[in-house]
Amino acid sequence: MPLRVLRAGYGSPSRQDQFPDPHALDARAGLPRAIELLDGRRIAVLTGAGVSTPSGIPDYRGPDATPRTPMTYQEFMSSVSNRRHYWARNQYGWHFVADAEPTAAHMAIARLEAAGHVDGVITQNIDRLHQKAGTVDVVDLHGTYAWVLCTACGSRFPREQVSRYLDELNPGFYDGMASAQDIEYAPDADATVENTAGFRVWDCPVCQGVLKPDVVFFGENAPTGKVARGRRIVQRADVLLVAGSSLTVNSGRRFVRQAARSQTPVVIVNHGVTGGDALATVKVDAPVDRFLTELARNLGA
Repeated sequence: MPLRVLRAGYGSPSRQDQFPDPHALDARAGLPRAIELLDGRRIAVLTGAGVSTPSGIPDYRGPDATPRTPMTYQEFMSSVSNRRHYWARNQYGWHFVADAEPTAAHMAIARLEAAGHVDGVITQNIDRLHQKAGTVDVVDLHGTYAWVLCTACGSRFPREQVSRYLDELNPGFYDGMASAQDIEYAPDADATVENTAGFRVWDCPVCQGVLKPDVVFFGENAPTGKVARGRRIVQRADVLLVAGSSLTVNSGRRFVRQAARSQTPVVIVNHGVTGGDALATVKVDAPVDRFLTELARNLGA
């Protein structure tokens, strides 16, 4: 697939160039224009699943994404059987996300922050790979796999602790299952465990309330405190860099609209069309990890 760059001011893109070499990142891929906007300026970064897919964690909405129907918050809360089904799959799948390693994109962003170019990262991912790469100022907009929340009293528990209790409640539950290599995983730590009947869930030890992973389910809104932190990062920035997000839902797109309203330049790097393209100052259709690595090199990070 050829690299495509859309260059425009705020509003509809004014032209589209197509290039024959999908592996080249040079002047034709819009890198000089991006560097011009990003060099010497305070950068806010918004990331989506595209920065993590090279680690093996799939996405929901990319061009090659497998169609999925994740459980909504309303479904999860509506019945014990739904929660059993969810937890049986999550108990198997969360290790896959926890064991993932940062990609070249995560490492490039960490270097850009250490060099003083990046002044905050807002991520829609739950994998904590930005932190693993060494980035310090990260807003986990949708939570992380690493914590479990009581929906009644608000107590939080490390995922490792909950996992140990679930193993004790369900000895031998996964015996005879397909090997881990044959299991399909999703970005929210879901795993395709087919037979989930009889799985026992663990209730909150503080109030006996319903426990759920401390992540934003479909049908939930991002926590207002995290949205406010993200808005502050964008507000103090000189430019917003969006990396690997389709901007399909308002959760991330709101920050692009905020930047556009304040006339803050927006650079979008993603494979395929995004929901924020019309507001992009520079849109680059390119591999995100390659682009960010080249950007870091050009900015001396």
